[in-house]
Amino acid sequence: MQKDNSIQLGQLALIVITATLGGFLFGFDTAVISGTISFVKVQFNMGSLMEGWYVSSALLGCIAGVAVSGKLGNILGRKKVMLIAAFLFAISAFGCAFTQGSFMLICFRLIGGLGIGMASVICPMYIAEIAPSQLRGKLVTYYQLAITIGILVAYFSNSTIQAGAAVSTTGGGWMHLIFSEEAWRGMFVVGIIPALVFLIMVFLIPESPRWLALKKRTSEAENVLFKISGAEHAKSELKVIQDSLENTSNKKLKDLFKGNMRRPLFIGIILAALSQFSGINAIIYYGPTILEKAGFQLGDALGGQVTIGMVNMLFTFVAIYFIDKVGRKPLLLWGIGGAILSLILASILFSANISNGWVVLVPVILFIACFSFSFGPVTWVIISEIFPTNYRSEAVAVSTMSLWIANWIVGQFFPLLLHGAGASVTFLVFALFSAYAFYLTWKKIPETKGKSLEEIEKFWRLENT
Repeated sequence: MQKDNSIQLGQLALIVITATLGGFLFGFDTAVISGTISFVKVQFNMGSLMEGWYVSSALLGCIAGVAVSGKLGNILGRKKVMLIAAFLFAISAFGCAFTQGSFMLICFRLIGGLGIGMASVICPMYIAEIAPSQLRGKLVTYYQLAITIGILVAYFSNSTIQAGAAVSTTGGGWMHLIFSEEAWRGMFVVGIIPALVFLIMVFLIPESPRWLALKKRTSEAENVLFKISGAEHAKSELKVIQDSLENTSNKKLKDLFKGNMRRPLFIGIILAALSQFSGINAIIYYGPTILEKAGFQLGDALGGQVTIGMVNMLFTFVAIYFIDKVGRKPLLLWGIGGAILSLILASILFSANISNGWVVLVPVILFIACFSFSFGPVTWVIISEIFPTNYRSEAVAVSTMSLWIANWIVGQFFPLLLHGAGASVTFLVFALFSAYAFYLTWKKIPETKGKSLEEIEKFWRLENT
């Protein structure tokens, strides 16, 4: 109780809000593109392949951002990498809003992707490293919640701008061009505001005490911990950090694929990839396109996308509440099972040509709800728990890379699959991938609820004997 009372909530709140803004921008930048696709395709005369590049260029940037963020974080510090990510977000939003050609538009999307990739690694890591241990899990969870809020805000702003553009027929100047004549530009303009707020707020927060200790800047690390948790907790926490650094031996990347590590690494890589092959980001990126195929007008389709975003955010709270009560496996099994049924139902509706109107929105919303309390948050929890301490950072990075590569594949080739094979086959393919994820969870993934990291590490050793 003494330690809880000593926590400086104001300082801690500033830190968490700032870092979770990275998650908000992650979600916003990922989802804002969904409302722009129909406009950009017409204005720049994009075919299916170019449309795929427009969507997936940010994902290629994400992969590059993830690849460099770990090394940059160790060299420059967590705070400076967040500054770089914030700057990239702002440059991307501004450039996309005012570019005059499809090539530069894709380039600016690539820059935004670099920011997303860096934020996806550095921001939750920063929260985990700076938060008091008794609050760490809860505070890191806010990052995932911020992503869903960012997605929802993107959907809402896209829908609002589209509705305003539909009724605005007169006017002139930049404002009319951005928010009426070429409304997709206004959708990107909105992202400039949170990017600049993030950039400013990062200057107000301290560096990670763990990174400071790693660089032998012990007094600075203790000072940061003191400002957050008081003197007594600062000294004890710094001692734990120093002991951890002293006991950590250098490991090589090839060691991840040997002995006890092979099964958990397989689970981390495959589960992360399957979470994307379930079709979640196809719906986030191409929601209006899918709904237009079901008979919605563009404005109605964007409105349906807002509903999808609200469900995505609200059902994340289900995971937050139940993950430490019922466990990881039950949430995954129930959620993936529901996702499979939803995808099959959507496939049947499109195949039978009875998907016109709001009926197709029902399986889509059910899928989003199931994903949001299972695949989405639980995947990140599992890949952060199942690896031994000496390998955890490298193994999580490899798993995260798998997720982003799968994300890029879906973004790049989904238009070709949707236009070539049709919506029915597309949803069936997603259902098959989800079915394998159900099998993987049922047969291969151990329950980690209530177990210490050392107990999980011991489990893998025993499994390999």
